[in-house]
Amino acid sequence: MRLTPVYYYSSTSGLVRTFAERLERPAYNLAERAHRLSEVDGPWVLLTPSYKTGNDANDTVPEAVHRFLRSAVNRRTLVGVMGSGNRNFGRYYQKAAREIAARSGRPVLFEFELAGTPWDVAECRQILADLDEGLARAGEARLAAR
Repeated sequence: MRLTPVYYYSSTSGLVRTFAERLERPAYNLAERAHRLSEVDGPWVLLTPSYKTGNDANDTVPEAVHRFLRSAVNRRTLVGVMGSGNRNFGRYYQKAAREIAARSGRPVLFEFELAGTPWDVAECRQILADLDEGLARAGEARLAAR
């Protein structure tokens, strides 16, 4: 069964990268140019942090995520969004993940704070395993319908 890859953005703090690497599946950092310019060849999940400096005019979505989502292929094959945030951001907590989910019509699969806890990692792994199974069943059903 195919493991749905996670494409994520992690700043120099490395908090999101740490979480993504603990998921035990293909994970690609959009801070790296080669990944940011790539197109995904199947279903994938976005993991994005939210940033806010207190200025309502500032965007909470990292620029690397915006650039990756400019690809029609990447937008079409996106199946879900996960968010990392900091509760100190108040009403902007998880805003990037929620905004991308709303714009794309895809669900928010999971949210966690900072680098996440061991429970967060275990819970997210289970959610992604269930997603993998659901996508595999959907693929089998499409093949059977042909």
